[in-house]
Amino acid sequence: MTRRQALAGVAAVALGGVARGADTSGAGRAEAPAVGDGAKAGPATTDVTGWGVMKEQRKAGHRGARTIIGKLSGKKIAIPDVDAPPMPALAPPGVVHDGKKAENFGEIDSSEGYPDVRSFRRKFGLVIPATNTSMEHELWSIIFRNQGPGGLRGVGLHTSNVMTPKPKLETEADLVEYKRQFLGGLRVAADAAALAQPQYMIMGMSLEHILGGVEEIRAPVAEIEAHTGLAWATWHDAARAALTKYGVKRIGILTPFDKRGNENAARMFEELGFEVVTSVGFSCANALHIAHVPDWAKEKAILELLATDANRLDAVVQCGTNMSLIDVAERLEPVVGIPILGINATTFWYALRENGFEGPLKGAGRLLQEF
Repeated sequence: MTRRQALAGVAAVALGGVARGADTSGAGRAEAPAVGDGAKAGPATTDVTGWGVMKEQRKAGHRGARTIIGKLSGKKIAIPDVDAPPMPALAPPGVVHDGKKAENFGEIDSSEGYPDVRSFRRKFGLVIPATNTSMEHELWSIIFRNQGPGGLRGVGLHTSNVMTPKPKLETEADLVEYKRQFLGGLRVAADAAALAQPQYMIMGMSLEHILGGVEEIRAPVAEIEAHTGLAWATWHDAARAALTKYGVKRIGILTPFDKRGNENAARMFEELGFEVVTSVGFSCANALHIAHVPDWAKEKAILELLATDANRLDAVVQCGTNMSLIDVAERLEPVVGIPILGINATTFWYALRENGFEGPLKGAGRLLQEF
């Protein structure tokens, strides 16, 4: 094969095999199965041309709108068609080279409905408070740590911020104002996320911090689901599903909240059917500062105040999406011998499992490995 023929073959793969006049023999390439919506990952694939990912994207291309059944909730989940032709739409005259139509280049056939190059298996929308610097980082770290077979290649996050310009949490009045800001800005943030055409949404907020009781928490979630027409992963649903998987009854909770926030969190878990034996809150006076609570303090709280012999816990559960915990959970779960369920990893676990991503995932604690 000449160099010119080899380059033509690469171009053919990149264009999904529709570039006119290109070598589409596929020599040296192996199929890569699409994964997601319950499909199991196949073996690792190789492609001597270096375009194996392109072929996987191609297989995950336009499939139309569909309905799946959530693996944990059992609910019907509508997955919108985000690759509907023409995709990508190209303005005339198509591909240009030095300002003129590129002759003999071939055509990108928009009727094929090409998928997003980075998010070809699922586009997740993530809504977080504007002061939150932790949750998106943790979720991307899970994605990047699991790019191999059965992992999360082709899964993307598309994040939108809820404007919370007054993040103080020192007093009851501060918390009321923070609640007003978040709930008042949630719809605008969801509308912004919708511009990226996500297929499923993730609520990046401990709603129990600002709302009292499960029913009060569910009300704004139902409203935003109706507004967006998309299913949402929430902490209260994720926590219940995860704790149920482990058969847990007695839990200790770790939060960045003060006494009132911890009371709200305990109420939520008790209404979900779990016994809150003990709680630790760091009483962060500013939502931004939650991300600055050092890991040593979280570890000390778990080892010395929560997961003690006297408390006889079945699990430690952490609230507060701006308080990173995946590294702490990885280190301490082998030490304490019980699950440590951080809100970010657990909520992402729920979103992934609901969408049919069932393989074990590393780097985020036992839950994602075991269930």
